[in-house]
Parts: sequence; C-alpha cells; structure tokens
Amino acid sequence: MVNFRNMEEFWLFYMNQHSKPATRRWHFAGTLLSIMCMIYAVLFNWWLLFLVPLLGYGCAWYSHFYVEGNIPATFGHPVWSFLCDYKMFGLMLTGQMDKEIKRLGKRPVLQLY
Repeated sequence: MVNFRNMEEFWLFYMNQHSKPATRRWHFAGTLLSIMCMIYAVLFNWWLLFLVPLLGYGCAWYSHFYVEGNIPATFGHPVWSFLCDYKMFGLMLTGQMDKEIKRLGKRPVLQLY
C-alpha cells in the first residue's frame, strides 16, 4: 500500500482511479442517493440508515469493478477516499469537474506499478 503525504497527492491518485466519466457519474449517483436516504432516515425512519452506506458504496464499487476495472481506493485509504468522493461530488454539482480534470491533466499522475 502506498502512503500519501497529503490530500493533494492522494487526490491525484484518486482521480487516476476515476478516469472514466461513467465511473464519476456512478459515484455522483451513489453519493446523492446516500445523502437523500440519510436525510429521509433522520426525518422519518431511523431504520433506513443502514441503506446509506449500501447505496453510496454499492454504486461506487459497481463502477470500479464493472466500468473502471480497478480496485476501489476505499479498501486501502477509507478516510481519504470518503473525503475525495465528496470533493468530486461538489465539483460535479457545481460544474467544476471538467476544469479540475484539465488542471490535473497538466500534472504528472501518480502511477502505482
């Protein structure tokens, strides 16, 4: 397992693991569904909280195994992966993801071979 010195270094790795637009869309859907489910559970039915991680990770892991063809970064770096997922979600929600991909395209991407 690779140790990262800071969040920006991990972010480069994370984005390399999410190189396909479909992977990012599945993550967006999973994060959105999990947020909506959490709000609903808190307001109406606490028992539904168990669905929150199932929706979020289910969509994300599907995209890694069947779209991207790699192992989810969550397995090795759960906290940073969680934070980066919400960073990616925010960038997509605000329409800034394409700009960030272009910015990262001008930087070397960390390869793990």
